[in-house]
Amino acid sequence: MTDKGTSLADNRARLEPKFRTVLREGYGLAELRADTVAGITVGIVALPLAMALAIASGASPDKGLITAIIAGFLISLLGGSRVQVGGPTGAFVVVIYGIIVMHGYDGLLLATMMAGVILAISAFAGLGQLIRYIPHPVITGFTAGIAVIIASSQVKDFLGLDLADVPATFIPKWQAYIGALGSIDTITLSVGAGALALILVLKRLAPRIPGFLVAVMLSAAIVTLLDLQVDTVGSRFPDMAIGIPLPSLPAFSFSKVQALLPSAFTIAFLAGIEALLSAVVADGMTGYRHRPNQELLGQGIANIASAAFGGLPATGAIARTATNVKAGARTPVAGMIHALFVLLAAWLAKDLLALVPMAALAAILFVVAWGMSEIDRFMVLMRMPMGDRTILLLTFGLTVLVDLTVAIAVGVTLASLLFMARMSEAVAVYQGDTMLNEDDPDAEEPGQRFGLPKGVEVFQVSGPLFYSVAAELLDSMRQIGQRPRVVILRLRLVQFLDSSGATALAEFVHQIQAQGCHLILSGLQPQPRDMLARAGVTAQARRVSFAANYDEARTIAAAMVKKPEASGKAEVAP
Repeated sequence: MTDKGTSLADNRARLEPKFRTVLREGYGLAELRADTVAGITVGIVALPLAMALAIASGASPDKGLITAIIAGFLISLLGGSRVQVGGPTGAFVVVIYGIIVMHGYDGLLLATMMAGVILAISAFAGLGQLIRYIPHPVITGFTAGIAVIIASSQVKDFLGLDLADVPATFIPKWQAYIGALGSIDTITLSVGAGALALILVLKRLAPRIPGFLVAVMLSAAIVTLLDLQVDTVGSRFPDMAIGIPLPSLPAFSFSKVQALLPSAFTIAFLAGIEALLSAVVADGMTGYRHRPNQELLGQGIANIASAAFGGLPATGAIARTATNVKAGARTPVAGMIHALFVLLAAWLAKDLLALVPMAALAAILFVVAWGMSEIDRFMVLMRMPMGDRTILLLTFGLTVLVDLTVAIAVGVTLASLLFMARMSEAVAVYQGDTMLNEDDPDAEEPGQRFGLPKGVEVFQVSGPLFYSVAAELLDSMRQIGQRPRVVILRLRLVQFLDSSGATALAEFVHQIQAQGCHLILSGLQPQPRDMLARAGVTAQARRVSFAANYDEARTIAAAMVKKPEASGKAEVAP
């Protein structure tokens, strides 16, 4: 049974790796040949990239290779996408660097393991679908901010500046760079610029050639043959060991876990976001559907294992996944072969990797940062309404100048408030025949007052009832000159009621009761009725009745106004 066209509801319900699905469908030599070519192609791209990302994160290059091997293999083996390729990515650079500075590398390993556990719990809780609700201005803002930080971190190595210590924060970092411009090393700059130019030319004219690998190998050869005095991987990390160490658990205590919990949640959030975005991109390229919760579970296990072997946090990599698809990958086996290729290449070429100039790796990260910036999407969002532009720029600015966690928290909060405000503006509220929240005084609900007895007021709400809408009902009640004996509240078109709206509507009920009026709730849908019941508004409430429809509500109201005084006893329509 193929998984093409699988429904989203089915995806939510199933926790099964796509690799198992592939084996059940049948896996032959044709698939193996295609996956082998794709896996080697991606492995060639991933080898120098893993080293560069590890160095940018404040770790040694071998940590990036371990991550690409261990996490890359497990993400493909256990994930919910057919062609996802995982490993270290640029999104983690800022977070990893900060954790290492504050808690050491052992603290990073513990935070990564905790993030893996959080991802696994999220998978079993069915949170894989929530990626669809993260606003694009927030994602684009913090991604562009990370790109700026990555590029800024590579200026020293690219220019060969004579700086013993580079400040961690953005503005002091650039102040230090500007102060050290007189120490630019022309040989280092030439190597870096040459590598950057070669990558860009190959990307433009021969995109199938692995520009990253060609650039680092050619620059390493030139530096070695000409005996150029530039900083290399070997000179920067003389004790770098290439290989897979034995797994172990990092030292932990309750206080350390507590201190690292915010960082763990940040890693888990970024891993989940990027992995599921990458899986969506892969779906668009292949026509298959990924299983979001299984993808989170695979990411969780992969991060736990990566930390156990001394690696970095990992997630699905959009660029490497796209390369995998374009190279002809058909199944998760391609991602596993990519990891095995990185292992074999690192082991066979460990002496050559030490010769790679740091300036060449900086050039790679400049290209990665430019790709992460998504400048086209950024400019599109800058043409959107003021609210979206504000969220985009605020998230971007906070990411660069303050902290990634703060940026995401503020961005998501503001985006949620903006969404609620826009939804409230889209809700129509009628008092009698006139729309309350509409500038056009002629906007009407014709016939709503037809056959309505004297002493009866009617309101109708159309759309989701948020707190602001319920508060508007309260204001309009206070402004009515002559107090009605019966108020009909038509809620047939209200499909959703949140807790704030339910609380405000319960307050509206109490206001009606305090004024001696009787309230009839007409056409209440199941979800709003359940929310009102939780807020204490039921058929047993004083001066409250429920009617199935508006005709029934008018009948109840007519009977009420014929009485000398509205009854204080609840009346429920049959």
